[in-house]
This record gives sequence, structure tokens and C-alpha cells, in this order.
Amino acid sequence: MKKITTFEMAMCGIFAALMCIAGPLSVPIGPVPVTLTNLVIYFALAVCGTRLTLISYIVYLLLGAAGLPVFSGFQGGLAKLAGPTGGYLIGFILMILIGGVIYERNVSRPVIGGAGMFLGLAAAYVFGTAWFVYQMHVAVSYALTVCVWPFIPFDIVKIVLGILVGNTVRKAVLRAGLAAGSN
Repeated sequence: MKKITTFEMAMCGIFAALMCIAGPLSVPIGPVPVTLTNLVIYFALAVCGTRLTLISYIVYLLLGAAGLPVFSGFQGGLAKLAGPTGGYLIGFILMILIGGVIYERNVSRPVIGGAGMFLGLAAAYVFGTAWFVYQMHVAVSYALTVCVWPFIPFDIVKIVLGILVGNTVRKAVLRAGLAAGSN
């Protein structure tokens, strides 16, 4: 396993902190709220890649699991992770892995990288929706109606913003000589 540098540790801390700030800010539009957590994930993927984003997200999940109010609606604890919407939080790990790998291989082609992030998001939707269906004992069609379809426009905007802002920040970090290669 590759050793983590001081710069990489700092980046992980910064992105975990951004997730903790953005995660609780949510707009309830049904049983699953619109949050900014995945915007920060897309931003982190564009700035520092899959490995560091995954580390940052796991730190965020552990802080939330420990009870800090970093999840939507300023909630925390294992009950939130095990609850009906917890599958989306766990599914973001798939989003990071799938979307991050595709994005890293296509960083100079933002449309393909963005499509990769959307593919990762689709994996998170599948996992989270299956979890929701199991927990709530509802039909898949109902779960899609309340947990997926309303979120797609918001998520497309978040992917675009994450890539645009993230690429700008990554280029600035590289120009400043702060990292040998963020991706």
C-alpha cells in the first residue's frame, strides 16, 4: 500500500471536514433529502482522486456512525446508517470507486469523466434503493419515485459543478507545486 504524504493527509482532512459541513445541510423532498454530500464527493474526486476521496468519505462515515450530527438533518449514529436511507450513504462508496476510477482515466475528457461519475451514482442509487425497499417493505416502483427520479436533475448539476470547480482547484494546486500529481 502506498504511504500517505502529509499533503494527502491534509487533503483528506479538508474534504472530510467539507463533507461534515455539507452533509447536514439538506432539503427534505420526501423520505430521502437532497444533500450536498455528493457534491463534495464529486469535487474531491476531481481535486485529489479516488484514493483520497475514499479515505475522506470513510472518515466522514465513521464520524457520523460515532454519533456526530454530520448526516442529513444534523443526524448521526448507527441508526441513521442502518435506517431506510442509510443504503445511499453506504452506496456512495460504490459511487466513489466506480466514478473515481473512470474519472481519473478520463480527467482530460470531462464529459466522459462526468459520465463515469454518473455511472458511479447509478450504482449508489441501485444499492440505496434496494436497501430502502428492504427496510420499508415497499415496491421498487415506489422507491424509484421517491428516492431516485426527483434527484437526477440535482445530481447532474452537482456532477457538473464538482468537475468544473474541482478541475480548477486541482490545476491551481498543481501550479502552486503543492502536489506532485493530485490524481
